[in-house]
Amino acid sequence: MASDKQASNIVLLDVRDLCSFTDYFVICAGDSDRQVRTIYDEIGQSLKKAGIKPHHHEGTLDSGWLLLDYGDVIVHVFGASERDYYNLDGLWHEATPVLRIQ
Repeated sequence: MASDKQASNIVLLDVRDLCSFTDYFVICAGDSDRQVRTIYDEIGQSLKKAGIKPHHHEGTLDSGWLLLDYGDVIVHVFGASERDYYNLDGLWHEATPVLRIQ
């Protein structure tokens, strides 16, 4: 889904052993506000078609960080500079990487 919309630096992290509020993080980035919104919308629409709705969503394009919370999976869609700034990969460096798509 994210890769279909040209998301970059896609990572799936297994955080089951590190936190109690979710099992996986999906982290990805877009090069522009428009692309970030497109990635976010595509993920939400594709999962909705499969009958999966988020428990919660937050963020704004102005912040450069949009989040979809599906309970077991939390999806983070960043602008490129915000992805580097927040460095969730580094913050959760003890998580097990399941997938990386550069």
